[in-house]
Amino acid sequence: MQKKDLSLLVLILVVGTVVAFINPRFLLVGNLSNTANQVGLFGILSIAEAFVIIIGGIELSVGSVIALLSVLFIDLIVNHDVNWMVAFAIVIAGGLVIGLVHGTLVTKMHIQAFVVTLCGLLIYRGAARYYTEDATAGFGFGASFPMLEWFTAGRTNVLGFPLPHSVVALIVVTAIAWIVLHRSVFGRYLYAVGKNEEAARYSGIRSDRVVISAYIVCGGLTAFAAILIAMYTRSISPAVHGSFYELYAIAAAVLGGCSLRGGEGSIIGVVLGTILLQVLQNLVNLLGIPSSLNFAVMGTVILIGVLADQYLVQRRRRAVTAKGRLQANIAGPPLERASAE
Repeated sequence: MQKKDLSLLVLILVVGTVVAFINPRFLLVGNLSNTANQVGLFGILSIAEAFVIIIGGIELSVGSVIALLSVLFIDLIVNHDVNWMVAFAIVIAGGLVIGLVHGTLVTKMHIQAFVVTLCGLLIYRGAARYYTEDATAGFGFGASFPMLEWFTAGRTNVLGFPLPHSVVALIVVTAIAWIVLHRSVFGRYLYAVGKNEEAARYSGIRSDRVVISAYIVCGGLTAFAAILIAMYTRSISPAVHGSFYELYAIAAAVLGGCSLRGGEGSIIGVVLGTILLQVLQNLVNLLGIPSSLNFAVMGTVILIGVLADQYLVQRRRRAVTAKGRLQANIAGPPLERASAE
């Protein structure tokens, strides 16, 4: 665990202790289980966003993608009697295709990622609303899919604690993502492209493929999160479903140490950032603070994360500059070295 991750873990424990002191209901099993479920749902989405941020990109359309794919998933299994596993595969494939399109537009057409994903945010939201004719999509009265519901939204009793399956899914995704990012060649390529794409290209890394792959991973994980969120809410209004979810994902990634400049970040940090956000969200609810302030909290968190990143970058630059000057002073001016020789 990195120092940043350890500091974030300590902060979570401190905030959790303060919340529990202010309102003991925070420690109730039901509340902790619901909070854990939110961590599982948004944790997967945040990891998806982290892959793109690490390469120096951004993905602003995840909320709209969730709305579109959630509507598609429910429509397939409810109105078209498609087997839920087939529908599951179709939705995941849809997410991968969306990621491929975004990555291709960024690398081959040289359009800024901000513009590509902002357009996607509008396009997918509009497509979701058109697909349902702006009506709410959901399960009809009496509709039941026991295996699907248990797999996506069920809970398993672990030592008396109802552990949501979304947390189990997050643990699996986190383990795979950690291996990919921190123990594989592809992960090193991601960080290299994020640090300096041109230098990575000159060193033999096919940066275009790396960038496209990052967007594909993001699209696939977003599609998986869309299914879990759809089964959790069981009712989808395409006009608002998934709205501002990209804020939560970006905030968690930034809190977890991902630099918006690219080239930095850890999966464990992203998960811890998600936990901290959900604890803060729970604090807002327990204190009776108006839910309209949630977005203000998210914006403040992102701003603090960016300011901290800016401070660390400047501090690192000063340290490098000071070290260079110290080494130059020790070596002495070039003329003095020449005369000494």
